[in-house]
Amino acid sequence: MQLLAAAAFQPAVTPPPLAADEIHLWFFPHWEKQREASNAPAVRALLAAYLTVAPETLRFERGEHGKPRLAGLQFNLSHTGNALLLGVSRHIELGVDLESATRPVRSVAELARRWFAPGEAQALAALPETVQTPAFLRLWTCKEAVLKASGAGISSGLERVEFELSSAGLVRGMRGGEPWRVLALAPDDAHIGAIAFRGKSVPVRAFVTQAIAAEAQSS
Repeated sequence: MQLLAAAAFQPAVTPPPLAADEIHLWFFPHWEKQREASNAPAVRALLAAYLTVAPETLRFERGEHGKPRLAGLQFNLSHTGNALLLGVSRHIELGVDLESATRPVRSVAELARRWFAPGEAQALAALPETVQTPAFLRLWTCKEAVLKASGAGISSGLERVEFELSSAGLVRGMRGGEPWRVLALAPDDAHIGAIAFRGKSVPVRAFVTQAIAAEAQSS
């Protein structure tokens, strides 16, 4: 599975032109938690810039399972701790997930048996104990990204989306994954994530910004 590591995330403040056949990823390493992340000033400003409209004119709609959407723009976001990840495209359905790379996970084997596909649970159990937690988190981010891209969310069942694990605990790919494509993310040393999107392979450009910290605090 392709990995976008920290070196792929280029510093930026405003978005460059977004082609119809590409995806932009934005990583905000300094995020002040807010009740509705899509409504945060910095997020609204970024989305509005893609649509060339004023941020206050954005009108969010909700899909059947609550996924926020905008006319003329596909987007999805995920936040954990003090960081946020945002994926944007013109027409490509996508989903993203972000997790702390050091997040403690209790009873990995038990959680995997309960929530993951049987083959994934078995693959996790076969790994050395020191590798199980990061492998579990990698699997989780990939699964959640796909389910969010589909619009259903994790409540529809994490076991519905199955991935292969290598003997080193790395995610190899998705079983029967069409029409989904999944990329692993490591925007910095403290976070891991994934992006999933529907359709053919397209360019994914990644950016990192710190603007959200100041803008969120001023709201």
